Amino acid sequence: MPGLATAESEPLVFDKPGGRIVQAVLAGEVPRQAVLAFYDQTLPQLGWRRASDRVFVREGEELRLEFPQQAKPRGATAVRFTLTPR
Repeated sequence: MPGLATAESEPLVFDKPGGRIVQAVLAGEVPRQAVLAFYDQTLPQLGWRRASDRVFVREGEELRLEFPQQAKPRGATAVRFTLTPR
């Protein structure tokens, strides 16, 4: 999403015990509602189906969007994307 960049304090995590597990955190001076609206519109175009609030599914995988309450600059939004097998 324009306005979000990789959060340097949060590393990318990849693991494969029984399927892939990926986690990334992006942050930027973008309102939370704008982030949600962007991914609500974009993810279905990529084949993701909304399962519940901030949770999308596709082909046996689940993508969860979370907004961690970590210390961040004023006006900044952080969003954690977690992809796991379903």
